[in-house]
Amino acid sequence: MVTALSILDLAPISSGQTALESFEASVALARAAERTGYERVWYAEHHNMPSIASSATSVVIGYVAAHTERIRLGSGGIMLPNHSPLVIAEQFGTLATMYPGRIDLGLGRAPGTDQNTMLALRRDNSSADSFPQDVLELNGYLTGHSRVPGVQSVPRPTSAVPLYILGSSLFGAQLAAQLGLPYAFASHFAPDALHQAVTVYRETFRPSEQLATPYVIAGVNVFAADDTATAEKQRTQAYRARTRAMISRGARGSNFTDAEIDAFLASPAGAGLSNMTRYTAVGTAGEVREYLEKFAEEAGADELITAHHASSVADRVHSVELTGEIMRVSK
Repeated sequence: MVTALSILDLAPISSGQTALESFEASVALARAAERTGYERVWYAEHHNMPSIASSATSVVIGYVAAHTERIRLGSGGIMLPNHSPLVIAEQFGTLATMYPGRIDLGLGRAPGTDQNTMLALRRDNSSADSFPQDVLELNGYLTGHSRVPGVQSVPRPTSAVPLYILGSSLFGAQLAAQLGLPYAFASHFAPDALHQAVTVYRETFRPSEQLATPYVIAGVNVFAADDTATAEKQRTQAYRARTRAMISRGARGSNFTDAEIDAFLASPAGAGLSNMTRYTAVGTAGEVREYLEKFAEEAGADELITAHHASSVADRVHSVELTGEIMRVSK
């Protein structure tokens, strides 16, 4: 049985939509999550992606926090090698001071962008090598035990800012286990190593001051609608748009027809892209519940973080509501 249900909001900027409208949609999504019993909403750090508005992740969290009341908000995640640990401690210390007891800090080590943008961020290929040390330095600032003599993070919140390690490989699982932190696996877009990573994490976990026993969050995509046909249509439309966005770095990606996109996804060349969304719940509330409960059991997940991808804001909010209500009833 799923003990907690959460949301990963990619803050998408749909065709014809402004970034401000995307932020307003994120508020609507978070309010729907708050109404229907979700644990938290996370936002991911991406750069140089015209279809995603959450590049300044801590700012987005603050905006949504100001327009909600109770739900936890956080990063899923902050790509720590892009930043100084002190700066992230200052940002999230500020958020947690403004919104005590509501702020999470999920951390990843990927660049969250392409090679040229990575260089524009003043990051090089070796930046990720110090990720474990950077996590410890960051935690030291947030807990008042700085590892850098004479340097403190201001403001330091009175309520804890829990850290989470994000990953899609065994590295993140091993690090989270070693540090005694919760582990969130990005199975909503990188499913292949899910089961192995969770096994490694649970078998090698060491208790810490933050966490006494292992805690696993697994990502899963969701399209919930009033009927199965509508949900299936939403999935098809959303995954076509996703494919166009991913291949539009090429010469004519945005000009591909629906038939060409479908043929590509069905071809050996598109198999890898199709596999990325292997874990997707589609259908009515009851069908989604059945899928999510089975997925949580098979993945060994204590919590599911759901990504709702319907193209329209109204359909995403409805998907959030249907899923939250049915999963709340099933607890």
